[in-house]
Amino acid sequence: MKKLILFFIILFVSLNCIAQQNLAFPFQGGNKAMTQFFKDSLQVTPEIKQAKAAGLVIFKFSADDKGNIKNVVIYYADDAILAAPVVEALRKSDHKWIIPDNEKLHDFIFPVLIKLNATDDDNAETRDALHHFYAKRKPILAKDQVPLNLTTLLPEIVVTYNP
Repeated sequence: MKKLILFFIILFVSLNCIAQQNLAFPFQGGNKAMTQFFKDSLQVTPEIKQAKAAGLVIFKFSADDKGNIKNVVIYYADDAILAAPVVEALRKSDHKWIIPDNEKLHDFIFPVLIKLNATDDDNAETRDALHHFYAKRKPILAKDQVPLNLTTLLPEIVVTYNP
């Protein structure tokens, strides 16, 4: 009887380990490749630089079994001008997403932080411009419930730029 119980425990642990092995990082090449891809692909626009904009953008998107991007939704953005370059970078990532086995579509939550590089010679003008952007920003917020279902939260991408 003890051998039978031990056998089932070992079998259960083995199946659990196999299930964890099948779930790979959802971007081809892994976490470092995804971070580098988005740092290279995400181009800070002149409007962002001029406004000295900084903030967070959170997207939810779906990827199909071929790695194509579907259904991009903005959950939150500190301002609309921050969202545009992230959408363009997401479009460049078509065919690079890996979804779990036996799924036709998988959802991902993708946070991106865009921030201004701090330098030693930051002056009052730069601080005032940052404060002005923050005071005048128009956030994009979700006004209704957000169904998450089986969604994967991706690591945050941090993009910095010089004024």
